[in-house]
Amino acid sequence: MAEVAIVGGGPAGLMAAEVLAGAGHRVTVHDAMPSPARKLLLAGKSGLNLTHSEPWQRFIGRYRPNEPMLLAALDAFRPADLVEWADGLGADCFVGSSGRVFPKAMKASPLLRAWLRRLADLGVTIRTRHRWTGFSDHGLTFETPDGRLDIAPDAALLALGGASWPRLGSDAAWVAPLRAIGNDVADLKPANAGFDVDWDAAFVERFAGAPVKSVTATSDAGTTPGEFVISRHGIEGSLVYLHAAALRDRLDAEGKADFLLDLVPGRSVERLARDLGRQDAKASFSNRLRKGAGLDGVKAALARLFMSEDERRHPDRLAARLKALPIPLRRMRPIAEAISSAGGIRFASLDDRFMLKARPGTFVAGEMLDWEAPTGGYLLTGCFATGRAAARGLMDWLAER
Repeated sequence: MAEVAIVGGGPAGLMAAEVLAGAGHRVTVHDAMPSPARKLLLAGKSGLNLTHSEPWQRFIGRYRPNEPMLLAALDAFRPADLVEWADGLGADCFVGSSGRVFPKAMKASPLLRAWLRRLADLGVTIRTRHRWTGFSDHGLTFETPDGRLDIAPDAALLALGGASWPRLGSDAAWVAPLRAIGNDVADLKPANAGFDVDWDAAFVERFAGAPVKSVTATSDAGTTPGEFVISRHGIEGSLVYLHAAALRDRLDAEGKADFLLDLVPGRSVERLARDLGRQDAKASFSNRLRKGAGLDGVKAALARLFMSEDERRHPDRLAARLKALPIPLRRMRPIAEAISSAGGIRFASLDDRFMLKARPGTFVAGEMLDWEAPTGGYLLTGCFATGRAAARGLMDWLAER
């Protein structure tokens, strides 16, 4: 059996290790951090969202770009397969009210402990504090506590993550050496991150941290219901992340973008105009909003911030604006604050087995690849699926040799 080096001990790398070791290969995982899967552990602190239970066609529609290789990897390891795998480690998964899938323990640590035991039983060796520094003529080089390490495995698989949460190891230091050997690497950008908004100081003081619930948002990504949170900088949260890629791309292309909100999704604009028209024109704006539209607190404050005096006075215009309130965005938050990153090694630099065309015998998986998806279980599913697909591609390549 072959000697295989995996660089990166996150979900993609560990899943590849399991597949390869399960087939009898000698596998060593090299990770730069003191322990593996640090980002997975942090993500699981507030509830480990493994995947999503929505219909398959809607599920795969969350991924962009719509690359055949990525979709094939996902098809080979669907959410139900991931749940079966996790349950085999004792996760006892359940589907939450939102359709998201969680392990019963909610946290990542019990699942990771069981997984590492399984990998150890399969003979996988994990080397920590091994920071990959690039390629040598015959293999890979690492910086370790004992100095430089050069290895020449029969094949290698890179799963070094993107550029979000760099303090946990995903610092994108791999971009330069990959570009140096001729790979096409799309610039890394924040994904699943918040946006800056020019809030009024009084608004921030009162509403920073407040949730905005039961709204719908519209962007180039479509219209979706949900909720988000007001931050001191701007907006963040699950509904923002669903639209983050589309909003980021519009900001990049045009220098401006609006997060368009329907604050009263349960009523048509015509009905809302009638309800507002019944209010006493001499009443305060706050009272007219509360009695005519059922809005108060942070929703009423948002309406006040982003509405003209003329719109406030006329029920028809007021109703139209409440159904489509634009929150102007200044910029996306920095990539170091993002949950994930977009960009990476373009699929054109790979063959259909996830092997680098510029370096035969070296495969790539996970967030290093040029794809993105919103939060909700899609990110982890993509990492697990590409880790499995790259491992299978690596085994096919070894078999051909």
